Amino acid sequence: MGGVSVSGNSGTSQTPAGGRYRIEDLAHASGATVRTIRAYQDRGLLPTPERRGRANVYGDAHLTRLRQIADLLERGYTLASIKELLEAWDAGRGLGGVLGLVAEVHGPWTDERAARISRAELDERFGGSPDEAALAEAVELGVLERVPGRDDEFLVPSPQELAVAAELYAAGVPLSAISAHLRELRGQVEHIAERFMEFTIEHVFARYLGHRPPTDADAAEAVSLVRRLRPLARQTVDVELARAMRLFATRHLQQHLMAEDPEPSGPETRSVVLPAETIDAVQKLVGQESAPAFIAAAAEREVRARALDVLTTTHRQSTQLDQMG
Repeated sequence: MGGVSVSGNSGTSQTPAGGRYRIEDLAHASGATVRTIRAYQDRGLLPTPERRGRANVYGDAHLTRLRQIADLLERGYTLASIKELLEAWDAGRGLGGVLGLVAEVHGPWTDERAARISRAELDERFGGSPDEAALAEAVELGVLERVPGRDDEFLVPSPQELAVAAELYAAGVPLSAISAHLRELRGQVEHIAERFMEFTIEHVFARYLGHRPPTDADAAEAVSLVRRLRPLARQTVDVELARAMRLFATRHLQQHLMAEDPEPSGPETRSVVLPAETIDAVQKLVGQESAPAFIAAAAEREVRARALDVLTTTHRQSTQLDQMG
C-alpha cells in the first residue's frame, strides 16, 4: 500500500517510497481513529513516530502494528495483554508462534460448515407461518444470524442444530420449549468445556505456556496439542452422552412399562339379607341414601359393645377365681 507524506505545512499529499503516513492517513489505512492511535502511543503500544519538522510521520511498521492490535482485540485480548506480547516481540522474542496459536484456538472446532436459509424456507420448516417472537429468539441464541441488507435470508452457523430444532418441532415440541431447553443445555455444555480446558491447561498446556509469552517453539507445540485435543473433546462428550442417554432412557422406559400398582381398595363388602320392615324403619329415620351407612355404623357399634361385654365378663370371672383361690 502506498503512503503519503507532508512537506512542511502545505497540506499537499504525495506517495513516496517506503510508506510514510500522516496520522490521518494512517487512521484511514488501518481503520482506527486518530484518537485511538494517539491513545495507543500514550500506552506504549505503538513505536514513536519519526519527527519531521512539526509533523509526526508514521511508517509501514506502525500500520502493521495497528492491524495486529485490532486482530488481537477482536479475538478478546485486553490492551494490557497485547502490550505484553508486543513488548516481548520488540525484545526479540518472536510473535509469530503466539499469533499462530491464537489463530488455531480461534479457528473452527467442528467440521460443520455454515449455510444460508431463506425466510420462506424457514417458515415452512417451522409451522408454515411467520413467528416473529421465535425468530428473534433464534437470532438472540445465535442459531440464526441476520445477513446485512437482506431481510429474507439468514446465516445458519450450525445447520445440524437447526435441523434438530426442526425435528423436535415436528415431533410436537413448542418452539418456546425448544429455546428454553437450548439455553439450559448451552449453560451445561459451557460448564463441561470450561472444566475440560481447566484440566488440559493444568496437565498439558502448563509446560508450554508457563512463561508469557511462550517461545515460538513452545507455541508451535501448543498449536499441535490444540489440533489433537479437538477430536478428543468431542469424542469424550459423545461417549459420555451416549452412556448417560442409555442409562436414563432405560430407566424411564422401565417406569412407563411396569404394571401399575393396584389402587388401594376399601374394606371388603358382602351382601346381608335384612327384614324389609327393618330397612323401611331405617329409611324413615335417616333417609334412603343414608340407610346403608346407618346400618353399617349400627352393626359396628353392636360388635364393639359385645366385645366390651366379653372383656368385662372375662375380667369378672378371673377376679372370682382369684378370690376363691
